[in-house]
Amino acid sequence: MDYKEINITEWNQVGEGGIGKTYELRSNPDILLKVNKGDMNNEATVNREFELSQHVLQLGLSTPRMFDLVRIGEDFGYTFECIKGKKSLSRICADNPERIPEAAAILAKEGRTLHATQCDTAFFPSHREIVMKAIGAAGYISEDDKAKLRAFTQNIPEETTCVHGDFHSGNLIVSGEGKPYWIDLGWFSYGSPWFDLGHLFLLCMVYSQFAGTQEIFHMSQEQMQAFWEAFATAYTGQADHADFDTKAEKFAALDVICISYLHPRPTAEKMFAYVVHDIVERRY
Repeated sequence: MDYKEINITEWNQVGEGGIGKTYELRSNPDILLKVNKGDMNNEATVNREFELSQHVLQLGLSTPRMFDLVRIGEDFGYTFECIKGKKSLSRICADNPERIPEAAAILAKEGRTLHATQCDTAFFPSHREIVMKAIGAAGYISEDDKAKLRAFTQNIPEETTCVHGDFHSGNLIVSGEGKPYWIDLGWFSYGSPWFDLGHLFLLCMVYSQFAGTQEIFHMSQEQMQAFWEAFATAYTGQADHADFDTKAEKFAALDVICISYLHPRPTAEKMFAYVVHDIVERRY
């Protein structure tokens, strides 16, 4: 890969998240720079993020365009398109809670399109295979629970449509003109849409009780639960979506294990085990 050398003094920092810092080019604010942090600050990770974006665009899905892979001294990053007036659906909900149903309906509409889009299975991984590996690696889960989860996963049809992998209100942004864009594509894959739906259920209906989750999404537990209610109604087109919720919760147990596999957090493994066992006891 060819890397363009960047002089960081020509950029202003405009944001920082858990993965990296974002900068704006002083001479052209239409161009942004992301510099990864910590164990994400390496050539392989940045190359993968860049290639993921290019492939998602080729699928016909909207995501900010990448421009150049860059080096900033010993650091790695890339430049990308600035989406004018952008706001995540999470921020829209936080700023105007009365817009929660509207924002949830946007995620449902874009989610249905995403989940109907044929994926590039030669480039992207199978989400079901990732989950199977995650179950095998989850030493904090009892063997009885593992057996039930493995049996359930083996019976999930291997679909070839797109799965975002980190499907939630923070990862769909809307421009000032109202155009939606998917962001944070690091866990993009192919498989059953239920993997994404289980992820959103987990965040809104389980993890929303935690202060850290509320801080990330800028919403209270009640607001996140209201978001799920509005999303499920819009996604299914039915006011009564109890069966939809039950199935999403079964996939939420798989998602706990998948997240801990893709982004290990050893200090939280007791909590992961409790959440998984609780869902297995009630839904499996």
